[in-house]
Amino acid sequence: MFVGEAPGASEDESGRPFVGRSGELLTELIVGLGLSRNEVFITSILKSRPPNNRSPNRAEIDACLPYLRRQFEILNPRIVVLLGNIAVSAVIGHWKVSECHGRSYDTEGRIFFMTYHPAAALRFPRIKETMNGDFKVLRSMLG
Repeated sequence: MFVGEAPGASEDESGRPFVGRSGELLTELIVGLGLSRNEVFITSILKSRPPNNRSPNRAEIDACLPYLRRQFEILNPRIVVLLGNIAVSAVIGHWKVSECHGRSYDTEGRIFFMTYHPAAALRFPRIKETMNGDFKVLRSMLG
């Protein structure tokens, strides 16, 4: 299971998560794990796009977390990949991705793996390299 921040404009239009440029990169990374996009579940903390595509606020996150927790219950993923600061801090607690990327945290009977959001990797080549390394760690965990 992969969890991002919130739908962007492309996602809002299509009703599907990660369909824009970030989604293309995420799909590449998933394929690199030896999986297809159809074999994983992809969602976001927020279930709708914040006004003006701003970062979600605490009230919005708190309103949407019960839906995400229910998805965890229904799907019961062994590994949940948290993409970016918002996903990490909403699910695990206040951690910066720059400090915890490539690491996992076991709680609630599952493994939460933390890495950057694909949008950050598209903006900063160094983060893309780091994210590729994180996904190599993730691949070894799937073995």
